[in-house]
Amino acid sequence: MEELSVAIGISRPTLSRFFQDPGLVKPKTVARIEEGLERVEYVPNFFATRLNRKSTGMIGVIIPYLNDLFFTKLLESVEVAAMEAGLSVITKCSHSDPLIEARAAETFMSMNVDGALVAPLGDHSDQAVYQRLKSRLPFVLMDSRPKTMPDVDFVGSDHMQSTGLITEYLCRVGKPPVFLAMPRVNFNALEREAAYVAQMEKQGFEPEVIGTDVVNESGYFEEHGEAVLDAAFAQGRLTDRSILCVNDRVAIGAIRAAARHGLTPGRGPNGGLRIAGHDDYPLCPYLNPSLTTVAQNTDAIGKKAVSRLLQIIGGEVVDDAPEITLFDGHLKLRESA
Repeated sequence: MEELSVAIGISRPTLSRFFQDPGLVKPKTVARIEEGLERVEYVPNFFATRLNRKSTGMIGVIIPYLNDLFFTKLLESVEVAAMEAGLSVITKCSHSDPLIEARAAETFMSMNVDGALVAPLGDHSDQAVYQRLKSRLPFVLMDSRPKTMPDVDFVGSDHMQSTGLITEYLCRVGKPPVFLAMPRVNFNALEREAAYVAQMEKQGFEPEVIGTDVVNESGYFEEHGEAVLDAAFAQGRLTDRSILCVNDRVAIGAIRAAARHGLTPGRGPNGGLRIAGHDDYPLCPYLNPSLTTVAQNTDAIGKKAVSRLLQIIGGEVVDDAPEITLFDGHLKLRESA
């Protein structure tokens, strides 16, 4: 501060008042200081300016994957909402590893961020770390709500509604759909499987779930969908069925398997092979065929998550009961189903 005040020709007390609140300084002096700061190319130290403040102006966000465009969309909505509230966002990725996820939470605690938004890995997340996080910081879950965290506020999609919506559609336009699941390590996948079963029984059909076992060790998404249906199509099975995939990334693999066997999923008038997904992954409209799916409202989820976190940070929440906010999915009819 001493060196800076000399460099721009302003007394240190005046400069200090300017940094606290420009409104405390005369307009002409503010203009002089701003011109001087620009001339010396001054860049304030973000962390140093917050050492003596109650708020760091930062929130932490943990996501499970960097290579998943769904989380890219969700993170974008979070960042936009945070910027509008004057906050900076620090993002950490757990890379599907509970140990890395736990270290990310510990990092946010050590940085004294104002709060945290977390898209958790699931029931195998380190619960002790999250209990410490909840005791130290305002904390809201996004996208996935593990059974082990029932006392934490949550913002996400209503999977019973969204999966039920597309299951009912597929029952209406063709043969009752088969559900292409994932190995049972993903909390949302389990919710969608349960929603599919419930809707099938409601429609009077027998549920048929495939793909719950590990087929390809290299991945649970595109690789899994491709491997499961490649094996089925090679045996002449499911070639004229509707196949509802647990998410769009699995469906992308399923479409690749169909192409390999000379099959083209489509919205034929008499049923036939149909492939559908869930999430409305940004690449869905550009696949061949374009993918029918259910869109999650990532904009609403991100905005609500930030809004709820700000309420907790601001001390506006007096009820200890967790607030659960679920948004409906919207059917996106395209070529594949």
